[in-house]
Amino acid sequence: MILVINSCVSELLLASRMISITIVELLNDLKHIQYQDSLCIFRSYIGYVFCAGQFYSYLLQANYRYMTVVSPTRLLWQSERLQVFLIGLSWIFAFICTIPHMLTNEIQYYIDDQLCELPLHLSFISVYNIVFIYLLPMGGIIFIYFKLIIYVKEMSKRVTLTNTLSRAKRELQMVNRIIILVSIELTLGIPYTIFLLMGFISQPPKYPIRIAFTFVDVSLLLIMIALFQFTDPVKTIVMKKLNRQPHTNAVAVL
Repeated sequence: MILVINSCVSELLLASRMISITIVELLNDLKHIQYQDSLCIFRSYIGYVFCAGQFYSYLLQANYRYMTVVSPTRLLWQSERLQVFLIGLSWIFAFICTIPHMLTNEIQYYIDDQLCELPLHLSFISVYNIVFIYLLPMGGIIFIYFKLIIYVKEMSKRVTLTNTLSRAKRELQMVNRIIILVSIELTLGIPYTIFLLMGFISQPPKYPIRIAFTFVDVSLLLIMIALFQFTDPVKTIVMKKLNRQPHTNAVAVL
C-alpha cells in the first residue's frame, strides 16, 4: 500500500508542477512577458525530478510484486521499513540523476512556449535524459513483467497449491496494471517524442512544448483515474465518504 501511495504522491507532484507551468504561461501571455523569471530553470529541473520519481515508483511496485511471488518466505522484502528505505533511495536517485540537466546549462528558455526545457535537438543531455528517466525504469518494469509471466506459467505446469498459484496470478495482474499506467503516459507522450526526433534533424514547429504538454496533462488525468480504479482501498474510502455525504444532508434536512 505504501508503494501505491508513493506513486500517487509522485503523480500529484508532477501534476502540481504542470499546473504551475500553465499558470506562469497564462500570466506571461496576458502581460506580454517574453523573458524567463528567476524560477524558470528550477521549475524545469524539479519537473524532471518528479517525472523520474514517478517512473521509478512504478518500478518499485513491480519489483515488490515480483519478490512477493518468487520469494514469499523472505519477509524482509515485504517489510514497510525496507519499502520506505527504497522509496527514499529512489527519490534521492531522482534528484541526483537530474543534476546534469542543471550543471550542463542545457535547459533553455523557449519564448513562444514561455517556459524552460531541454533543447529539442540531438545532444548528450537529451540522450542522458531519455535513458535515465525513461528507458531504465521502463526496461526494468517490462523485464519484471515477462519474468513474472514465465514464473507463473511454470507454476501452472507444476503441482502447486491453489492459493499460491492464485496469489501469483493476482500479483501478475497488478504488474499488468502498472504496465497499463506506463503505457498511458508513453502513448500520450508521443507528440513530445515526435517533436524531439524532429529537432534531431530540423526545426520543430511553433509551440512544440505547449502542444506536447497538453497531451501530458491529459495523461496525468487518465493515470489518476486509473490509479483510483486500480487501488481498491482508496476507492472504497472515497466511495464511502461520497455515499455518506447525501445521507448526512438528508438527516440535516429532517
